[in-house]
Amino acid sequence: MHLTKKQKAILVGSVLGDAFLQKTGTRNARLRFEHGAKQKEYLLWKTNAFPRLFQGKATHISRVHPKTKATYEYWRSQSNATPELGKWRTIFYPEGKKRVPANLAEILTDPLSLAVWYMDDGYYYQKDKNSFLYLGRVFREEAECARDALVQNFGLAPRVYDKKTKGFALFFGVAETKKMHALVRRHMLLPLFAYKLSDTH
Repeated sequence: MHLTKKQKAILVGSVLGDAFLQKTGTRNARLRFEHGAKQKEYLLWKTNAFPRLFQGKATHISRVHPKTKATYEYWRSQSNATPELGKWRTIFYPEGKKRVPANLAEILTDPLSLAVWYMDDGYYYQKDKNSFLYLGRVFREEAECARDALVQNFGLAPRVYDKKTKGFALFFGVAETKKMHALVRRHMLLPLFAYKLSDTH
């Protein structure tokens, strides 16, 4: 199967964010979405964008953390396995572990991808009017690659921050936050993400 432009955009943003491409066999992979208990609507928005891939119902899961004993509830959907997703896995998981690909600027070109990535891993701090896009435990070179892709394709100029135990993040000051929010706002129509957007249109 071949993905549409919109599907590719959502896929790229999701894999940069919280999604997982799981290897199945030598050439195939399947796509897994997992979102918190209050984000079922978001998970369904994603799966509905891939009607040929996601044919089963979302699963509600409760898990007890082995150390803290806290209960975590979330929703999960897993797609069918296809060679097309296998190709994307080779891009984002070159050695079995998720990486920011060196050619990200060629892949992350659609504002929809940025919006999905921000919905997954972005934070807006209302008090300071700035934003972060968390990258997790990547190498600095990967964080710089992500920054450069945003500079090149969207005219944004975030700074790379080392958040220590949280890994690297891209920091958007007040002016850059306004520019970034202006790019992603039209794609963030679900009311549950209103808190991630500034009031300035």
